[in-house]
Amino acid sequence: MARGEWGNQGRERKLWGGVGAGFCNCSYKRTTLILCLINIVVALYVLHSLYASLYIYSDTYSSPVVKYTPDQIRNMEESIRIRKEAEPVELVKLVKKLEKELSSEVMVVELPKHLKQSISNDIIHRLKTLGANPNITEQREVVESWRLEKLNETKKLTYERSAPNSTISHEEAEMLVRALESNWAVLSEEIGLWIPPEIIIKEHDDKPDGEEESEEDILPGRPVPLECHAELHTDYGGAAVRWGLTFHKESAADCCQACFDQAKHARPGEKKCNIWVYCPSEMGCHSPDIYQHKNQECWLKYAEKPKLNFKDKYPDSYRNSHLTAPLIVPWVSGVITA
Repeated sequence: MARGEWGNQGRERKLWGGVGAGFCNCSYKRTTLILCLINIVVALYVLHSLYASLYIYSDTYSSPVVKYTPDQIRNMEESIRIRKEAEPVELVKLVKKLEKELSSEVMVVELPKHLKQSISNDIIHRLKTLGANPNITEQREVVESWRLEKLNETKKLTYERSAPNSTISHEEAEMLVRALESNWAVLSEEIGLWIPPEIIIKEHDDKPDGEEESEEDILPGRPVPLECHAELHTDYGGAAVRWGLTFHKESAADCCQACFDQAKHARPGEKKCNIWVYCPSEMGCHSPDIYQHKNQECWLKYAEKPKLNFKDKYPDSYRNSHLTAPLIVPWVSGVITA
C-alpha cells in the first residue's frame, strides 16, 4: 500500500475514534440524568403512598359524619321546642327561692340585748296570766300563741319603712322576724326559755279503773319508788357526798337507789346521803354555779335539815340576775329517811 493510503486510513481512525468517544461521553450523562429522574419519581411516589395511607388510617378512627335529612332536622328542632315549652319554669323558680330561704335560715340571727330582754319580759308576763301551777301543755300553747302574734306584728313593721309608733328600727324588725320564724329554738335558749318536753309513754294499762297516774310516770326510765319521795321541778341544797358532774344514772329511780346505797355503806363518821337531785332533761339543767349540768347527772347530798333551793319556777328577781335561767326548775329531787 502506498504511503498516501496509510495516511488516509490513519485520519479515518482518528475521526471515528473521536466520534465514538463523544458518543460514550454523551450516553453517561444521559444515563445519570435518567437515573436521577427515576429516583425522584420513585421518591415522590413513595411519599404520596405514605401520605395517602396515613390519611386513610386517621380517617378510619375519626368520628363518622352523620348527614341528616331536612325532615329529620325539622323533627329535632320541633322536639327541642316542645321540651323547652314543657319545662316547669315556675317550679324551678320556686325551688331556687326555697333553696335561698333555706340557706338564709342556716345563719343564726344574733339579736341585740335590749330585744332579747324585751322578749323575755313579754313571755314572762304572758305566762303569769295562766295563774298558779299551769301544766306544760298550757305553757307551750301560751308561748306559741305569743310567738305567732309577735311574728305577725313584726312582719307588718317590715312592710312599713317608717312606723310612727314602733320602738324598733326596720333592720331590727327584719332580724326579729327571722329569729321568731326560723331560729326560735336558738332564741329560746338564749333568753333562758325552756319548757320541759312532754313525755308520753304508751304501756299496757293494767291498773284498776279509777286509779290516777302518778307524777313519776312522766319521768324517763323505771318508776320511782314511793320511798324516794320524788318531787318534780325541785332543787334541794346540801353538802355533796357524791359529785354529780362525774356521777350519772340512767333514771331518777337509779339516782335515788344510789342515795340509799351510799347511806347504807357509809363508813363511820362519813356523811350519809339523805337527798338526791337528778337532771332528767336532755337539754341539761340550769344551776347558779359555773358548771354546765348535763342530762342524767345524779347529785347525792346530805343536810341535817333539808332546805329548798328552788321549787316549780325560778323567781323573777333570780331570772333578772341570771338571764340564762329557764322559767321552770328542771331538776327532780327527793328527801329520804333511813
